[in-house]
Amino acid sequence: MTRELGIPVSRTSRLLHLGRLAGGIAGGAVAQGLRALGSGNMPAGSDLLLTPANARRLADRLSELRGAAMKVGQLLSMEGGDLLPREFTDVLARLRDSAHSMPMLQLAAELEAAWGEDWIDQFERFFFQPVAAASIGQVHRATTRDGRHLAIKVQYPGVKDSIDSDVDNVAALLRLFRLIPDPADLDPLLREAKRQLHEEADYLAEASYLEAYRARTAGLQGIRVPRVDTALTRQNVLVMEFLGGEPIETLAGRGASERNAVAARLLELFLKEVFEWGLVQTDANFSNYVYLPESGGVGLLDFGATRRYPERNTRLYRRLLAAAIRGDREALMEAAGEVGYLGPGDPEVYRSTVCALLKAAAEPARALGSYDFGRSALARRMTEQAVRLRVESRVWRMPPPEVLFLHRKLGGLYMLCTRLAASVNVGRLVEPYLAERAA
Repeated sequence: MTRELGIPVSRTSRLLHLGRLAGGIAGGAVAQGLRALGSGNMPAGSDLLLTPANARRLADRLSELRGAAMKVGQLLSMEGGDLLPREFTDVLARLRDSAHSMPMLQLAAELEAAWGEDWIDQFERFFFQPVAAASIGQVHRATTRDGRHLAIKVQYPGVKDSIDSDVDNVAALLRLFRLIPDPADLDPLLREAKRQLHEEADYLAEASYLEAYRARTAGLQGIRVPRVDTALTRQNVLVMEFLGGEPIETLAGRGASERNAVAARLLELFLKEVFEWGLVQTDANFSNYVYLPESGGVGLLDFGATRRYPERNTRLYRRLLAAAIRGDREALMEAAGEVGYLGPGDPEVYRSTVCALLKAAAEPARALGSYDFGRSALARRMTEQAVRLRVESRVWRMPPPEVLFLHRKLGGLYMLCTRLAASVNVGRLVEPYLAERAA
């Protein structure tokens, strides 16, 4: 359930919120230090900052701000991986699943600005309690006077104008208190976060992606994309057909055939996105899917994080995937260098561990027959390899942002397949995309 809280709109008020967060972290560090000294210990300064209480302060304040500040926390918790201390990634992960909603008066003011003073008259019923609230906006249900059931996504006020300053301020805060490691070069990721957020804040752009996906998925069995209501959609209000259904996680309690079929559809859809369309919805958050039990299909709900990938990129990814499946170390090294995972001066231990990670990511496609995600420890093994990479090589090369967003999508799909304990013949799904003729 979402909680109502007024959203700071001006840049000044948002900066003050972050200033209070900085003061809270500093105060928490001082208190922790005094307690440690009282017990005869002298902790390092970084240990004083990396406390569970400070992690909660960070997550709670970013949740209150929403917008770019909250999105940076989400990105860091997912793409930062082993860059961030475990205390912070665990708490930041909460930001992917929760947010405050704006009060009714603030919501009504936004809808009046979009549709005029008599906006409520066009609806038979409008549900002011949101069905979802996230970083950029919240979603409401409504029924029109002609009987259509709609989902209405309303953007939080002030989000669009505060994107650049929010990202810069949050990054500065994290660096100031050494909540991210000094060697970590997050600038490319932060620049990409700004770019993506500016696009996500344009609901007309998201509406165009929705329609593009509807056209591309029209012939795919078991995949449904809601229709956009173009007459009601504005730059900060997106209106679409409401898809009734169940949270995708509820599939975990159903039969194996249903679970396996849905998992296979979503993995096949990802392959089409990357290798056929060059158009990828890069956020595999579970809330972006809905299970449609009457048809056994899946509804796709959110296209704000959609990215286009040029053909050159998809050719490189195909070579990388093929080499990882074959276990061809030389070809994998070459492709990894072209994609941006490796550089000419990287030490051998780093290069070997990166190749091992890429081979692990391709493990489901390398399996003979169906790959049992429910029995796999793939996610844990990849995390351990990534940690070892940092500890043993003392090198970290951040891949290009466009690659990181593919990590997010594939990692999210693997997590979903694991949650569903699905068995999927991934190799059979991948095989058509490996041949160069598929380029």
